[in-house]
Amino acid sequence: MVDIIKLLPDHVANQIAAGEVVQRPASVVKELLENSIDAGAQNIKLIVKDAGKTLVQIIDDGKGMSDTDARMSFERHATSKITNADDLFNLTTKGFRGEALASIAAVAHVDLKTRPEGSDVGTHIMVEGSKVIEQSPCATPKGTSLAVKNLFFNIPARRNFLKSNNVEMRHIIDEFQRVALAHPDIGMQLYHNDGELFHLATGNLKQRIIGIFGGKTNEKLVPVDEETDIVKIGGYVVKPEFSKKTRGEQFFFVNDRFIKSAYLNHAVSAAFEGLLPDRARASYFLYLDVDPGSIDINIHPTKTEIKFDDEHALYAMLRSTVKHSLGQFNIAPVLDFERDQTLDTPYNYKDKFAAVPKIQVDRTFNPFDNVAPPKKGAQRPDYEKPDTQGWEQLYEGLRKELPQGEESKVTYESEQVTGSLFQGKGATSRNELGTSFAKTDATTYQLQNKYIVTTIKSGMVVVHQHRAHQRVLYEELLKNITLASSVSQQLLFPLALSYTPSELALLTQLKEGLENTGFVFGAVKDDALEVTGIPTALTEAEVPIIIEQLLSDLENEVPDVGFSQTDALAKSMAKSMAVKSGEPLDATSREHLVNSLFACKEPTVSPGHRTTFVTISSDELERKFQ
Repeated sequence: MVDIIKLLPDHVANQIAAGEVVQRPASVVKELLENSIDAGAQNIKLIVKDAGKTLVQIIDDGKGMSDTDARMSFERHATSKITNADDLFNLTTKGFRGEALASIAAVAHVDLKTRPEGSDVGTHIMVEGSKVIEQSPCATPKGTSLAVKNLFFNIPARRNFLKSNNVEMRHIIDEFQRVALAHPDIGMQLYHNDGELFHLATGNLKQRIIGIFGGKTNEKLVPVDEETDIVKIGGYVVKPEFSKKTRGEQFFFVNDRFIKSAYLNHAVSAAFEGLLPDRARASYFLYLDVDPGSIDINIHPTKTEIKFDDEHALYAMLRSTVKHSLGQFNIAPVLDFERDQTLDTPYNYKDKFAAVPKIQVDRTFNPFDNVAPPKKGAQRPDYEKPDTQGWEQLYEGLRKELPQGEESKVTYESEQVTGSLFQGKGATSRNELGTSFAKTDATTYQLQNKYIVTTIKSGMVVVHQHRAHQRVLYEELLKNITLASSVSQQLLFPLALSYTPSELALLTQLKEGLENTGFVFGAVKDDALEVTGIPTALTEAEVPIIIEQLLSDLENEVPDVGFSQTDALAKSMAKSMAVKSGEPLDATSREHLVNSLFACKEPTVSPGHRTTFVTISSDELERKFQ
């Protein structure tokens, strides 16, 4: 029998390993940033071009590597972090598996320049597809500069599976933020296509959070601090009134390593129970320090999942700590039986002394005297006694009782009664489904504040009001964006909305499309976007909510350019602006919505391809009663 099992070539094995480590440009960013931190860098610069597809470069001032170490770093399973299996359960560094550079070099062009402190010259190595092309001495500053170019150049299929530049850049920013939040004592910069997105100076944790998410974040943070024998918990949670329904900043760090844990997230959500608005999500920046021997971080290729020895105890401590912080800073209601808030002295009275009240008594006052007492310092005027004759007539007629049968003539104020369900205004003049529906004055009814019921010649139509309004707004917005024919209402006082640099970059890209829908933008100052005009269909209070929803919908799946981006913009805005299920509508609004729906090009489905209405024929109704 012929042997069929054989060893894979090294370059094939490296490409397979790269599939686990390098999934997209953000994976490269994560591995290189962690290597720079392990090297003791105090300042790290990340340079990205074309969302990492063309270039990802890390420049740091860390230890650097000798020429031998530089060459060995590209070998598989070569690491300086562990020497035996026991070290896997006592890890204090980021990278330890020795696969990052080998995997990256297998699917990209890598250019490495490094020099350790005390050495006069550095080392320059060029690798293409796991093959070392060049190794030579060079002049370079202390530290390491590693450039990864043309990612997946030798695997076109993997490159084709990459998302648009906006999506890939969003993932890169996420990885950058996670590392930056874990190490506020390290200065970090991020450049994309020669433009600076972040410039973070060294500082404390609060300064780092404000540097990433904007200056207005300062007023939203509530400190969390607790230390036990099992875990030390620190960081900040965001006040409930600043929570977001569409997206939230949720960061867990265990021993300065970002992790994802639905179990711990549930603990924080439980601490916020009863404080968050409907369907809102808690935001937090929480740091857990535990014994490295009590966790296993080698259970996932990206090392974002960790296994704890005692998750139940950790859950209880985290929940109690967050709840205590919310109560300590008067965010959550607390019961204190020894404190009376009415006796608290206001701050503006702390330096004032109690004044003895002055009482003035008019000793000449006589309540039985018919003459009014004179005012102090004035002459006593003549006072005439009021005429009290006929005062009994004020109550005449009150004891009269209504004659029998007259009660029905009494009218009471009441709400206007709408038409009866079974006595409408007659048959409608709409054409049957499949043709355009003419505008008529047919009676419409609202069912459960969710559906609109009206009639046609063959039976009845039940319209889903939220989906129908989405379809109407979607086609209207799409037309306005394409033809730039929208109308705006100018605001008397412009709105200043705060966003992160990455969100401002996305809004700047979508600025033209938003202006075609009716928005008018002013200047962008620091982390604030000025809105001076809004579409006529919106109110001022709805603007922040709609833009938040728009960012949430577009930041992960926004296409490159062209009609697809316009379509996504119109869909997101229509979903936010549409009337919601559970909202009552008057007769005029119901009639207008039904007529507008059947005037659309595609009235049968919403922009999300869900049914907008159903028809029930007379025959179907007849069969129900057989």
